[in-house]
Amino acid sequence: MGDRELYCEDCGAETLFETPPCQDGHGADCPELVCTGCGTALLTAGFPPLRAARGGTRTDAPARRHRAA
Repeated sequence: MGDRELYCEDCGAETLFETPPCQDGHGADCPELVCTGCGTALLTAGFPPLRAARGGTRTDAPARRHRAA
């Protein structure tokens, strides 16, 4: 991913972020960046969207109870 300037919340300004040595084998495509000013780490990887279950009801939802009229 390489070095780039991003806004750092802890520094309160745009600072240079660099890719640290990656122990996961990502090399230059490592999704982790570290602020060169304060050391704050960022994870830039996206996560796949969650898919809703098809049909049926949620198993963690309490059963609905009907009140007598």
